Amino acid sequence: MRRLFNRFAVLLAIASAFAAPDALAHQQVDSSFGPLPVFELHSGFWMNLHHTLYFQARERRDSRVGGTNSPNTPRLSDAERRVWDSAVAYYAANFANKDLLFSTEMILLKNQLGDFEDCDELSGAKKKTCDAGLPGNITPVLDSAAPIYRAHWWPEHDRANRKWIAGVAPLVRNKGLDLAQRLAEIYQAKWPTEKIRVDVAAYANWAGAYTTLDPLRVTISSTDPGNQGAVALEVLFHEASHSIAEPVQAAIIRECRQRDKPIPRDLWHALIFYTTGEVVRPVVISASAGENGGAPPDYTPYAVREGLYKRGWEEYLKLLNRFWQPYLENKVTFDDAIARMVSAQ
Repeated sequence: MRRLFNRFAVLLAIASAFAAPDALAHQQVDSSFGPLPVFELHSGFWMNLHHTLYFQARERRDSRVGGTNSPNTPRLSDAERRVWDSAVAYYAANFANKDLLFSTEMILLKNQLGDFEDCDELSGAKKKTCDAGLPGNITPVLDSAAPIYRAHWWPEHDRANRKWIAGVAPLVRNKGLDLAQRLAEIYQAKWPTEKIRVDVAAYANWAGAYTTLDPLRVTISSTDPGNQGAVALEVLFHEASHSIAEPVQAAIIRECRQRDKPIPRDLWHALIFYTTGEVVRPVVISASAGENGGAPPDYTPYAVREGLYKRGWEEYLKLLNRFWQPYLENKVTFDDAIARMVSAQ
């Protein structure tokens, strides 16, 4: 979730049983930790191929080189390299300048690929129900690149995804429902009634994770340095919070208009970062203390660790510490906290 700038009756969301990997593994991930409340975690072949091609296309665009010269590119045969370079070139020409979060075309494509993650190919040639109906010429591009990706990248990417999920799964299983309920109470909203699909991929976007709506789906990088360890739990709940934080943004806008003040850009997003960090902190500390058997360690929330408040959000942090933190401690009401923050800025 590195430097994220994204958009977002609590029910128990059960993760489906995940199949073991095989040579054509496009399935959900291993569920050895049992049902996971709130989130449904996937390591999907097509989603990972799509994001890998997008990532390499943007690398090509930014470095202005004609071939696939990324240090992450394995040794390919001449025939494989021609096919792979052609796929990257297609992505560079058609998708590299489109944002994964804000481009409707990219959102729809991502969602379609997620829906067909169990298929070996996307044209329907082998199985009619696997005709994904993708737009343009993207189907032959992906189908031609798939064997190369499967042979050279996918095993490592899938292992990284599964390792990431295995790391966060115990906390999600044990504390996920409580955290979802707490965040819903804070934002005076309802947590989504459907299980939240999380697509775990080696590459996500420039931020390391992003969330799209209608349907609500989270995409998160398993290899991004900012998403590792205990912070993975915070990343998941930060992303999911975008689906229930609308009351915060609406309240800020309302108070600004009543006071004839400009609407502060990103105050609502800074508030989500702050809130998720504060809510997740005691859960992570408690879990870590239990594992270590000693004095409870500290936990640095994502926004602090990644220096977000030092990039133009310094005043927001002061407002949040002074006026929002008392609300989190049940000392003031939601409306009072928002009103005081807006009044003080």
